[in-house]
Amino acid sequence: MPIHEKSLIREENISVQEELSIDGVDVSGHWSTFIEPRVVSDYNEELEEEISALPGGEYIHRCWQCGSCTNSCTVNAIDPEFNPRFWIYLIRTGMEEELLRDKERIWQCVSCNQCTYACPRDVFPEGVMKATAHWLELKGHTPKSPSMVFDEIFTEQVIATGKIEEGRTLRRFLERTSQPLIQDWIIDMGKKLLAHLPIAMLTKMGIGSVFAPRTRGWTKASEAIQEYQDEQQARHRKALKIEELITMAEHELTNQER
Repeated sequence: MPIHEKSLIREENISVQEELSIDGVDVSGHWSTFIEPRVVSDYNEELEEEISALPGGEYIHRCWQCGSCTNSCTVNAIDPEFNPRFWIYLIRTGMEEELLRDKERIWQCVSCNQCTYACPRDVFPEGVMKATAHWLELKGHTPKSPSMVFDEIFTEQVIATGKIEEGRTLRRFLERTSQPLIQDWIIDMGKKLLAHLPIAMLTKMGIGSVFAPRTRGWTKASEAIQEYQDEQQARHRKALKIEELITMAEHELTNQER
């Protein structure tokens, strides 16, 4: 029997009568507690397979619910509701509806890897948390986090040019996250750069930001990396049945328009 300290009984399903008498016996309050029945209508028997198909979730099947991950978690020390062990339990039992109740909390993992060091089964709980957060984003349950947007921009630039131009990365990140290009901290940083960096380096950074120079002979490497990335994304989409979900959504939208 898996160990988990969080009840699957929802608070909204607990009913308590303040005043209740049965056959002349006062059973008000605690004695009249009733649990309303509920049916799990969206049980996902493939949930564990979907998470394990994403980077970081490959070893979730090793978990034996010892609780070492939650016990060592730095976020759990501040927020007891942040519970990697419980979420792994939900994933492995296909309780998708229950997992989604914590979709805003799962993203709070700070990747300190204390859970990974403590895990006796090499489940790599930190990777599972990242895979679960990625799963939430791919399934459309949560919007892309700023860190996810930054990772995409960083990867795109490496694949395209083989170089990292900080100015272009920052500008694209601000644009995609709908932030103003001119901010106080950017102005302060610019002043410090002008005061401490050589003119030649600043000029090179400016040119690189505008013209995006490529690494010499980068074409073949770029094509190989892009091909690998496309293969991985296709595998993830297939495992999560993303295309099927999109088709179902399009059919539903078409029926509504009719």
